[in-house]
Amino acid sequence: MIRIPDVLKLSLRQRFFRFLAKAPVVLHLDVWFPQIPMAVAVGLLGVLAILDALPHLIQLFPELTDLAPSTSLTQVPLLSALGTVPEVVAGFVLLLMAFGLLFRSRFAWAITLVLAAAMLAILWHHYGDVWSGVIIFNAVILVSLLLFRRHFARSSLAAGTLFAAISILLLMSYAVLGSYVLGAGFSPPIKNLVSALYFAVVTMSTVGYGDIVPKSEDARLFVISIIILGITVFATSISAVVVPLVNGRMQHLLMGEKKRAHRNHYLIIGDNALAQNTYRALRARHLPALVLVPVTPEHVWMAKEDLMIGDATELDVLRKAGAECALGVLALRVVDSENAFIVLAAKELAIPGKTVAAVQDGKNLERLRQIGVDLIISPEVLGGELLALTLSGEELVGDTIISKLFTAKAEGAEA
Repeated sequence: MIRIPDVLKLSLRQRFFRFLAKAPVVLHLDVWFPQIPMAVAVGLLGVLAILDALPHLIQLFPELTDLAPSTSLTQVPLLSALGTVPEVVAGFVLLLMAFGLLFRSRFAWAITLVLAAAMLAILWHHYGDVWSGVIIFNAVILVSLLLFRRHFARSSLAAGTLFAAISILLLMSYAVLGSYVLGAGFSPPIKNLVSALYFAVVTMSTVGYGDIVPKSEDARLFVISIIILGITVFATSISAVVVPLVNGRMQHLLMGEKKRAHRNHYLIIGDNALAQNTYRALRARHLPALVLVPVTPEHVWMAKEDLMIGDATELDVLRKAGAECALGVLALRVVDSENAFIVLAAKELAIPGKTVAAVQDGKNLERLRQIGVDLIISPEVLGGELLALTLSGEELVGDTIISKLFTAKAEGAEA
């Protein structure tokens, strides 16, 4: 059994952070989290809202046949039954927004946040101080939306257009129905749905011909509401459609390409076979790695997001590469002196992770030990040792191979 040297072992804290860095890749969280759980939860909340209000909504339909224009909302006989309509509408809209959340839509997130808060108020009004499961579920969704707000930042043209059309349709329905219900409060009175539609379009478009004028107090308040809502919905809808067309391009021009933060990763410095194989081995084990090279390689062998250009001997470059948050800094260049300077720079930053240096010339082993390298890997020395062991007929033991491959500073202390 091959025994791993103590110097190769990570501390409990470093193991924990390595697990956190590895978990998203292993579980493929970037593919389904948090949009799918949030979409399912929001859709379920919408279904629960519809089912809660459905019995009251059924009682509403027989009374619609007796609906006639009036001057005040207090004269509308089905006003008490209308109290369940907002809950039903919110439920259907939440079902629609659930699909938007699947695509990480920022517009869907904003609408869902407002509706979730409104639903919480409605349910609280219905159930009072009784902490029902639906109220708690709604509160959890509201908190989750706030916690995961950064995950919903996409501006989709198709989603924005769809949601804008639905918002305008809902606003138009509200304006037409309200104009008809309060038809007697206008001069001349609105007595049919065609006149109600005409008045709604003229008012929301701010044309205002003046041929139909609100006279009663309720009618005037209603007109104020559709003017404010109309301006808000149309402005939001235009931004939802136009902004995605220019947002990506403008952000790229003004802010440049956004770089992801590197934490709890392995910083590989070098562009050679050893660096390439180390990178591939780490990625095969779902461990995050960043390759730092002075110039762009002729043949890019790493993922684009895992490549950084800069001089590894400069402290500012190491800071940008996240060396202060890395689990290990691996100086794997072909020139021993360059690796030594890189390790010295890393030690100056007092990095918490391990420092590893590659050595090509066996004469430099002791010098690298003296500067405090945690691990020294010497493939050339190892090849010579293994060849000598084979030719002399000595047994190749796993512990011997490991000790020859990784020459730790502890070994130098013993010598």
